[in-house]
Amino acid sequence: MSKKSNSAQQLIGNFAPKLVELTDQVLFDDIWERKDLSKRDRSLITVAALVALNRPDQLRFHLGKAVENGVKEQELIEAITHLAFYSGWPNAMTAIMISKELFSKG
Repeated sequence: MSKKSNSAQQLIGNFAPKLVELTDQVLFDDIWERKDLSKRDRSLITVAALVALNRPDQLRFHLGKAVENGVKEQELIEAITHLAFYSGWPNAMTAIMISKELFSKG
């Protein structure tokens, strides 16, 4: 099992092993490894999509992954602030509260 789907494996591995397999093999081993965008750029795009779609559960994981991929916490806060005007104030407020919770732990 790869490190990248550890949480997926723990959450749904016994219940939906095929979904974990697709997460590992297609999403992380293929899509995230394509060379036309950096992982940093992919992280910013992913965070923006998750904020816009109001997907807080996935946002928790991807905010941490964005930092691992070189996005600074302040850049994520600025991106969320910017997104408030494009994806809706409630979505941005949810995202900023999740960010505050996560970044305050570190």
